[in-house]
Amino acid sequence: MLKTLKNAFKIKDLRNKILFTFAMLVVIRLGSQLPVPGVDRNYFSAWFAQQTGDAFSFFNAFTGGSFINMSIFALNISPYITSSIIMQLLTVAIPKLEEMQKEGEDGRKKIASITRYVTVGLALLQSTAMAVAFGGNGLLENYNALNVITVIVALTAGSAFLMWIGERITEHGVGNGISIVLVINILSSIPQDITNLFEQFVFGKAIAIGVVAAVVIVAIILAMVILVIILNSGVRKIPVQYAKKMQGRKMVGGQTSSIPLKVNTAGVIPVIFASSLMQLPIVICSFFSYSGTGIWGHILKGLNSSYWCRPSEPVYSIGLVVYVLLVVFFAYFQTSLSFNPLEIADNLKKQGGFIPGIRPGKPTSEYLTKILNYIIFIGAIGLILVCVIPFVFNGVFNASVSFGGTSLIIIVSVILETIKQVESQMLVRNYKGFLND
Repeated sequence: MLKTLKNAFKIKDLRNKILFTFAMLVVIRLGSQLPVPGVDRNYFSAWFAQQTGDAFSFFNAFTGGSFINMSIFALNISPYITSSIIMQLLTVAIPKLEEMQKEGEDGRKKIASITRYVTVGLALLQSTAMAVAFGGNGLLENYNALNVITVIVALTAGSAFLMWIGERITEHGVGNGISIVLVINILSSIPQDITNLFEQFVFGKAIAIGVVAAVVIVAIILAMVILVIILNSGVRKIPVQYAKKMQGRKMVGGQTSSIPLKVNTAGVIPVIFASSLMQLPIVICSFFSYSGTGIWGHILKGLNSSYWCRPSEPVYSIGLVVYVLLVVFFAYFQTSLSFNPLEIADNLKKQGGFIPGIRPGKPTSEYLTKILNYIIFIGAIGLILVCVIPFVFNGVFNASVSFGGTSLIIIVSVILETIKQVESQMLVRNYKGFLND
């Protein structure tokens, strides 16, 4: 590993990309500590501590603590992620956007440009809601029009600036800019979470109990990381044979290829969609200081993952069942957006390719759909296992941490993808890569 890093720094352009990425990450962490002018940070910290739900904890982990610090990066890249999801859905619903996506690089640039405008619009909307909803309750030291506008401008500009940094990392750094920004935010809170776990279950306990607890904690984390790696690397290869044909005086074709179908075809999108959908009512109620009474109070608790798997209140674990069903649904939904078996079958037919034992055309499409449905279900089960394990320990042992299965999936997935990108650049220059070290 160290030898590989040493070789990477011997390549001038790769070294510059790594250093540029590192410099951008330093800027992000510094910006996460800069407070918005006119904001009472003590008030917001106190308000955050009173929240019983985990919706804001989830959001705060994704912003690297910027949210609770009420820094200029408090919104972080959440508006960009939301706008990307919206644009992805609209691409299916609006034919003109679908045509843009099929235009190649020019079409993708147009969609990226629209996504930027949507991001700024969402950031403006969210910052306005925060300035108005919290400002009148003590967030702002002086609640007046000037301070409200200042907060709105600062938060919107901070989110837009982070989007710009992410794009620069993609263009001039090691790639995966937005994902790397998200990962550095999540990683910033993990040391404190690990410390909290050891203080709760290891330090101050009997030696035997402390050792067992430490081993269990490390084993669970390693098992989850290994499971995520397996999910991301698992691929089902569908063999494809190309028929021989005469081209001029030469016989061409006849080669064998394959269609790689990833086990985790939808990535982390299903768990983000499911979590966001279930936390939305809690966030809205928090803005209006509504804790819920009667049946609505029980519904809000059921949506709140901090109440799941509690032995004393098992009824609220129904929310976990709903969460699992949503993950499975969004796994199939997201895959249907990114992979079209009918289009693949048509392309194979046009190129003279076929799956051995399967007739070209509709039978090929039906075969791919059958295999894909099987793979999606396996991938969804893997995602559910990674995400549910923290919920179980949270409810049974009250081991509350800001990161969970979703964060772990994002971290491992982005790190593996980034390593592969760096490795591919090194292999071009005949250097041994990270994954082969």
